[in-house]
Amino acid sequence: MKNSRTDWLVLAGFCCFLFFFGLASFGLVGADEPRYAQVAREMLARRDWITPTLGGKPWLEKPPLYYWQAMVAYSIFGVSDWAARLPSAVDATLMVVAVYLFLKWFRPGFQLDGALMTASAAGVVGFARAASTDMPLAAMFTIALLAWYAWHESAAKAYLALFYACLALGALAKGPVAPFLAAMIIVIFAAAKNDFGSIWRTLWVPGVVLFLVVALPWHIAVQIKNPDFFRVFVLQHNLARFGTNLYHHPEPFWYYLPVVLLGLIPWAVFVVAALVETIRVWLTERQEMLGSEDALNALLVIWLAVPVVFFSFSQSKLPGYIVPALPAGTLLLAEYLRRHVTVSESPNIFVTILHSVVAASPVVSALMIQYIVLQHRLPWGKAAAISFSFAAVLVIGIAITLRTKLGFGALRFVTLVPVVLAVAAILRLGAPALDSTLSVRPLANEISHLENKPLPLAVAHVSREIEFGLAFYRNQTIDRYDSGQVPPGEHLVVAPEGSQTAIAKQVAGRRVSYLGSFAPQGLDYYWVSAVGMEQNNR
Repeated sequence: MKNSRTDWLVLAGFCCFLFFFGLASFGLVGADEPRYAQVAREMLARRDWITPTLGGKPWLEKPPLYYWQAMVAYSIFGVSDWAARLPSAVDATLMVVAVYLFLKWFRPGFQLDGALMTASAAGVVGFARAASTDMPLAAMFTIALLAWYAWHESAAKAYLALFYACLALGALAKGPVAPFLAAMIIVIFAAAKNDFGSIWRTLWVPGVVLFLVVALPWHIAVQIKNPDFFRVFVLQHNLARFGTNLYHHPEPFWYYLPVVLLGLIPWAVFVVAALVETIRVWLTERQEMLGSEDALNALLVIWLAVPVVFFSFSQSKLPGYIVPALPAGTLLLAEYLRRHVTVSESPNIFVTILHSVVAASPVVSALMIQYIVLQHRLPWGKAAAISFSFAAVLVIGIAITLRTKLGFGALRFVTLVPVVLAVAAILRLGAPALDSTLSVRPLANEISHLENKPLPLAVAHVSREIEFGLAFYRNQTIDRYDSGQVPPGEHLVVAPEGSQTAIAKQVAGRRVSYLGSFAPQGLDYYWVSAVGMEQNNR
């Protein structure tokens, strides 16, 4: 009982630090974070739990799970960027707890290791702190597959019910990809075991009914209210997104190999070692492996591989697509660790050194993040020398510890040290630079301080990231000069530096006054008079 209580305290501390601490350190970044946050705000303002809206118009790209969670967070804490990120932090915590409980109940001994490895993987930390749909999907998908394997091993129908419920929530998080990937993984696993009966046993009628009860009502309701839903959501944002470059995210076929390795830092080296060992055992002792408790390792290999292979065929690739695969890697490592600690082994010297370098390397980037963000390079100088020296000390310390008699038993502790240091450095040293260069929060604050009264805001020749960020932080619809949306009344406009002449041409006959610049992102903002104001002032 005492050890269990300690485990929960350690888990709570790490989850609070890695997922929740400093959520407001820098503003919402990219196009997706402010866009999803604003959709949830508009749904809450309209008291509409069915139709996602942006700028007052239906926004049918994604299902509503994230929006619902953000609406609850806004209702409790008020609308803010950190509240918009709260759902992902909560979902990541649920995922880590599920990993801990699964290992405790079915593979006891290394449940804390597996949970902390999952929590501290770079991809998990990053998306746990993002206002997006990726972590809600990853969490529900992970809990679903763990529940399915728990049922497979124990035959307890409660786990199968949990599998269907979480799979339905995964569908509400990001669409049909959740049940589709789960079905692929289960079918391949059953084929590998030559146990096709498990597929038919999985198709449990009460579970299917539970899935439909959870997932179907919203889909029916939103289709009734928005006849375009099927075309926009299914045909465009699922099928067309996968099969074409309609949304302009092309990447090479091998794109997800480095992405998944980066997402598994600092554990990537040992995850690869665990993967290689598991595949080797599978090839040499296939029947023994699949017929014992080691069948879990086969499922984890399939789980890790299927999302990576599947999305490699997609014509539209984004890093968040393979977040559901990351827990499979850390669970595979937990199983690898359990096998090797039992026989008191020390890691291979080459693997030890490589792991030590990979584990310590994020500290360099974290300590130098201001230079990387502001100068887009890693300058050589005193700061770089200190950063590399500090990382070198960490490398030596990790390597020496792993080569002592503690061996694999020390892996969790020594690897978490640089993780904590890197996250702390990013939040403490890098947040101001990240805020000024990647978020429009400081720009929105500057503009608000200049206004005597709230004015409409437009943008000209700027990125979607700036447009959606201003829409959230200003809580207003943003017009685009590029699309011919020039407000007839008095308004403000944000444009690239030196755009006053170009703006004046687009609003011929109207007064354009320069108000200020936001140098970190190369932007100017101007005041534009209303149509006819010049004549009225004469």
